[in-house]
Order: sequence, then C-alpha cells, then structure tokens
Amino acid sequence: MTFMTRASLLAALAGGLGVLAGWELLAAVEASALVQGVGRAMAPLIRARREGLEPSPPERRRLAVLAAAGAFAAGWLVAGPPLGVVLALAGPWGALALVRARRQRWLAEVQDGAPLVARALSDALAGGHSVRGAVSAAAAGGGVTGPAGTQLRRAAADLALGEPTEVALERLRRRAGGGAFDTIVAAVLLQREAGGDLAGLLRGVAEALEDAARVRRDARTATAQARFTGALVAALPAGAAALAELASPGYVGRLVASPLTIWLAGCALALQATALLLIARLARVAA
Repeated sequence: MTFMTRASLLAALAGGLGVLAGWELLAAVEASALVQGVGRAMAPLIRARREGLEPSPPERRRLAVLAAAGAFAAGWLVAGPPLGVVLALAGPWGALALVRARRQRWLAEVQDGAPLVARALSDALAGGHSVRGAVSAAAAGGGVTGPAGTQLRRAAADLALGEPTEVALERLRRRAGGGAFDTIVAAVLLQREAGGDLAGLLRGVAEALEDAARVRRDARTATAQARFTGALVAALPAGAAALAELASPGYVGRLVASPLTIWLAGCALALQATALLLIARLARVAA
C-alpha cells in the first residue's frame, strides 16, 4: 500500500467521522434548552396558520421577547445599535401582526369551505339523515377538505360525545369566525325548529355562497394590479437603501448617525405605513 493510498483512506475515514460528529452536534443543538425555548415561542405562529388559534398572554409575551431580540440583533448587524433599538421596538408589533395575518388567512380558508359544508349537509339530509346524522355523514364523506373539513369533523366528534346539537353547531360557528357559517348554523337551527325542506334551503345557501365567492374573486382580480403597484412603490425606498448599503458598506449606519436624518426617515416610514394602510383599505373586498 503506497503512501497516497493510505492518505486517501485516512482522509475518507476523517470525512466519515466528521459527518458523524456533525449529526451528533445537530442532535445536541436540537435537544438544547435554547432551541426548545425558541420552538415554544414560535409555536403560536404555527398554530395560528394550522388551527387558527389565538396565542395566550404568556405565548404573546414569549413571542414578543423573541421578536424584539431577533430584530435588535439584525439591526445591530446591519447598521449598529440605533437601528437595532428601533427594530427591537417594532419587532413585537410585527410578530403579533404576523400571527393575526396567519390566523386571518386560516379563517379565510375556513370561509372558502363553507359552500362545501352546506352542500354536504344538504346531500346528507336529502339521503334521509337527521341533523345530527347529517353532520356526522358530511364529516365522514370526505367531500369537505381543508380547515373547513377539520372543523366539521370536530363538530361531528362533539356530537358523537353526546353534545347537544345547538351547542356543537354554536361551537362550530365560533371556531369558524362567523361569516358564512352564521348563515349555515342559523338555517339549520331555525329550520330544525320550524320544519320544512332543510336540504333545499342548505342547497340554496351553498349556491348563494358560491356566487358571493365568485364575485369576491373577480373583485380581487380587478384590483390586483393596483395593489401590486402600491406595494412596489412602497418598497422602493427600502430596496434603494439595501442597494446603497451593498455598494457602500456602512452607508446606512452613517445615514442614521444624524438626528435630522433619523427624524426624516421616521416621517417617511410613517407616511409609507399610512399609504400602505390606505391602499389595503381601498382594495379590501368585503366578505
């Protein structure tokens, strides 16, 4: 065996041991208290998108502290302590706004599934089920997917555990955030007491909800270009600052060192934020 062959074998062995050491290091990092704490602090963001749950007060505090620390570190690295302090003050607000946005997106997906829920209940009632049986059959049928299907299955599970129909449907309505589910639950409860063709009523509700969703999609399509243009114009100053920092490192730091510059930048940010809020309000499509 030549010297080069032995060296190659030793290098391969060292590489393999390095890979194993890397895996052990990753496992140690994942098991560390710091990483677990960060994971607990980030959990409200995940649950807001997956389950639509609002964070509890302790979860809000943990998330705010994590956001402030991360924003301060990022600002310090980019332009020094002054920017770090500014970003740290805005970090908690941004994190909670992100939680609200993710929860609103989840609620929008639940509302988008409302026509499927109404149609599935109508089909089950037309098949001879009672209201309780229709909820269970619609949940088990697989025709309602996504967050709306998850909430319907939770309502069916509540009924299977013996919850009164009114209580289970009211919980479903609250979890779904009202909206279209207000109409569905009200139709079921009122028609259940007064009698009549509940299957036909729910079929009509499903058609009306589908028509309303189609109108909202058309409205969003019509305003998409204006919304994109507004967001692009609002992002231009930030893009220009990033390019200037890349071309001349330290440019942003020198810029924020002047009190007058900080005051002008603050006014500009306030005006930009106001413009974005106005654009969002003007382009908002009512549910």
